[in-house]
Amino acid sequence: MQFTLDRWIRGHARFTPHKIAIRCAGHSLSYAELDRQILRVAAALHGGLGLRRGDRFAVYAMNCPEMFVLLFAAARLGLILVPLNWRLAQPELAQILAGSAPRALFHDDHFAVAAGELAAACGGFPALSLGLDVAAAPPAGASLAALCAEADASLAPALAALDGGAAIQRLAPRAGGPDDPLLIVYTSGTTGSPKGAVLAQRALAANVQMSQHAHDMSSADRVLGMLPLFHVGGLNIQSLPSLALGATLLLHQRFDPAAVLADLDAERISLCLVVPTVLEALLAEPGWEGTRLEALRAFAIGSTDVPLALIDAVHARGVPVIQVYGATETGPIASYQRIDRAFDTAGSIGRAGLCCDLRLVDAAGGDVGDGEVGEIWVRGDNVLLGYWDNPAATERYMSDGWFRSGDLARRDAEGNYWFTDRLKHVVISGGENIYPAELERVLRGHPGIAAVAVVGRADARWGEVPVAVIERAEGAAALSREDVLALFDGELARYKHPRDVRFVERLPRSALGKLLIDQVRALV
Repeated sequence: MQFTLDRWIRGHARFTPHKIAIRCAGHSLSYAELDRQILRVAAALHGGLGLRRGDRFAVYAMNCPEMFVLLFAAARLGLILVPLNWRLAQPELAQILAGSAPRALFHDDHFAVAAGELAAACGGFPALSLGLDVAAAPPAGASLAALCAEADASLAPALAALDGGAAIQRLAPRAGGPDDPLLIVYTSGTTGSPKGAVLAQRALAANVQMSQHAHDMSSADRVLGMLPLFHVGGLNIQSLPSLALGATLLLHQRFDPAAVLADLDAERISLCLVVPTVLEALLAEPGWEGTRLEALRAFAIGSTDVPLALIDAVHARGVPVIQVYGATETGPIASYQRIDRAFDTAGSIGRAGLCCDLRLVDAAGGDVGDGEVGEIWVRGDNVLLGYWDNPAATERYMSDGWFRSGDLARRDAEGNYWFTDRLKHVVISGGENIYPAELERVLRGHPGIAAVAVVGRADARWGEVPVAVIERAEGAAALSREDVLALFDGELARYKHPRDVRFVERLPRSALGKLLIDQVRALV
């Protein structure tokens, strides 16, 4: 009998049936209730919608428990879930739906109108309300709840016993397996058109194992999740692992700094995942200093280059910050710090994860030595199967099982990795490699600079030169080009200094706060 991810929930429903699995928007779901919902939804997907192994369905919703119900049901049946980034424009979402060809689109109340328009425009699939509450659901046939209700009568005997009996096997057969695709997650598209990374069930299982190792996560943890579940970071770094291990997940529909601080204080949260923009907002919130953090064992932060000042500000409160490095294509965990090394390796992206191997590779494809900069390559069960319907991209970014990340790092003698920059961001000026992240670190500490990105600009003499694009802080209108350039004196070699400075009202960012580098380049 093959393992599928829903077996985790079935096991916890046996051992701790009444323990809260997920709390969201004032509603709680125990492990027994979560298990029951997974079976009902699997039956609805299989019997009501006729979905079969390998079929896709999309979800267009804010964070909600139904995302996990659908994920586990898909794992049982061998289906593929396509989470949609609700911050994308309709044409972008239409492109994703056209490429992934789902059999159904599930949506919450926030996106009912937009989902209907997308279904009508793309054609070939229904748009269904996500709500599992029959009483609150739209008319029959328009909701997941209605489909579940139709299956309930046939499932009733097996559901009562929760024994995986004949009714369940007929209406919700276990057709999936560890090597089956489970997710198609589209990359953020910060440097081009989004690509659909295909992640197998084993990739999510590997992420669970590495998350447990990074955080020392256990069933005793209380995990706060507020990052969007359409992103593998929000889904797989802490949220899914917490359920796999039988912990309790407090899920926020979306990020609200005051609400996060309130739950950190009142709910005795033990683990919380952030990104730099989220942590900046928490530190700026008036209640930060007064928030009790005694129960918080660690903040995990997922990003490539995390400003050290943010880490230091949290460490000053006595709370460890561990960096988790990876990409959509690695599920996303590839390397991480552990809690016991957070303070003495601050700024590092940690060591190679428990379930994968890392290489640092030069332009010729050879491994570099300690202290040298190379591109991070990742191999392991966590790595994508390939890009959906895109063999050219798969061939470009995969090499004998290794995923070529496009990120640059160096490794110290102890095996810790230190992020340097994105390979595609490197500015080659007069034959010398200049890493924009190195310049950005110099500028981030200035009180007059709210945000900065350094990009290359074509130059007749040098090929490229670095240009600093700056978002001034409030009250820093007097900050000049000369002020900025002077900050580099004595800090970096002269050839690395920016040749120009461009001030903008707002730097372009993605849904998770990442800078959209192509758009920044267009500004210069």
